[in-house]
Amino acid sequence: MTAQTYHRSRPEEAVVQRVVADLQARFGNRAVTSQAVREQHGHTTTWLTNQPPDVVVFPHSTEEVAAIVRLCAEARMPVIPFGTGTSLEGHLNAPYGGVSVDTSMMKAVVAIHAEDLDCVVQPGITRKELNEQLRDTGLFFPIDPGADASLGGMVSTRASGTNAVRYGTMKDNTLSLTVVTPGGEIVKTGTRAKKSSAGYDLTRLFVGSEGTLGIVTEITLRLHGIPEAIAAGICPFPTLGSACEAVIVTIQSGLPVARIELLDDVQVRAVNAYSKLTLPVSPLLLLEFHGTEASVAEQSQRFGEIAAEYGGGPFEWATKAEERSRLWQARHDVYWASLGLRPGAKGLASDVCVPISRLAECLEETKRDIEASGLIAPIVGHVGDGNFHTGPLVMMDDPDEVARCEAFLHRLAERAIAMEGTCTGEHGVGQGKMKYLKAEHGQPALDLMRLLKRAIDPDDIMNPGKILAA
Repeated sequence: MTAQTYHRSRPEEAVVQRVVADLQARFGNRAVTSQAVREQHGHTTTWLTNQPPDVVVFPHSTEEVAAIVRLCAEARMPVIPFGTGTSLEGHLNAPYGGVSVDTSMMKAVVAIHAEDLDCVVQPGITRKELNEQLRDTGLFFPIDPGADASLGGMVSTRASGTNAVRYGTMKDNTLSLTVVTPGGEIVKTGTRAKKSSAGYDLTRLFVGSEGTLGIVTEITLRLHGIPEAIAAGICPFPTLGSACEAVIVTIQSGLPVARIELLDDVQVRAVNAYSKLTLPVSPLLLLEFHGTEASVAEQSQRFGEIAAEYGGGPFEWATKAEERSRLWQARHDVYWASLGLRPGAKGLASDVCVPISRLAECLEETKRDIEASGLIAPIVGHVGDGNFHTGPLVMMDDPDEVARCEAFLHRLAERAIAMEGTCTGEHGVGQGKMKYLKAEHGQPALDLMRLLKRAIDPDDIMNPGKILAA
């Protein structure tokens, strides 16, 4: 099996100007060419160079997205989907120019089917906005990456978050999609049925495709009942290894923990200062259990016993809702907290995921690597599924430090792959991690991905330069 590679280049300036003029004629002030807006839509939270599009368009509907794509397809003009701009690996950059399709005006909750535990939404609505609208139904959407990302962006990067250990990731909670293909056709990938054996699984083909196969314009999501009882708590451990061993036993014993997050001592120190908490400055697990009053009490007691076996404790519970909210908000604010450890430094974020049996080994090797590299890089992780993040704080005007950080992040990805894991558990590939896909998947799998991309997007207009290098 072989796959022909693309030879992409920027469209000629006359083509760009014609497409921009056509978009402005149709969309008026919703087609924006100002430098500031364009640069914001080439924004990347990594150290990759900002590569702005030629124009940013704000559609209101699937039909308007299809019209934009058809216009771009005729001119072979690149199209880059944009949600809220929180992606971390250069997904939003426009290396060949083109049209950024900003879905932030597509925020409707199209339908809520409470009796079927699902809803239909447009891609621009964020997870917090959706849960606000679901509150009175007794249901919630559980996937919660640290940022208040758009649902369309979360689909595109196959996002997860703190609840993934119990509720799964976006691939587990997406029932169906409406997608505008590179030819401007509108495709429905599935139904609201909870399972189907009818044909290829197109939904999961597009989930995680990072906008390289089409633009998601409508999403049918699986919902869950708000638990009767929720209990959260903290448990310090003497070492990263002992905390990981407690996590492994917790998962292997079948304890239905909803959240189990790890912070290393550096991250705890940052969180305490930023969120004005007094957490023990040591490797720390943050936990949450969902269920009935009786089941939550039983689960918490059992975890306390497991933690004690590995030197953990004392196990302290946040019993009030406001205490739980403050604790988890502090967890979601770790990026901003980390910046306070080194004012003036750029905070980078990288994630890997390994089989849970290799988690302690991977974390401990990574911690030693950080120290040997002379870096400040807090560690935080969704360790219930083997996924953790590091956030090096780098002075970008120091070439030696930048080089040390680049080398560390390269070793981190290689380490995870060598342990039969992945170079990214939830951030995605974008531009930043393309170089690791061959090592992770092998050449035949990479060729198959290219064949799929070529078949669906023969002119390479959908988010070119991402996931698959030319």
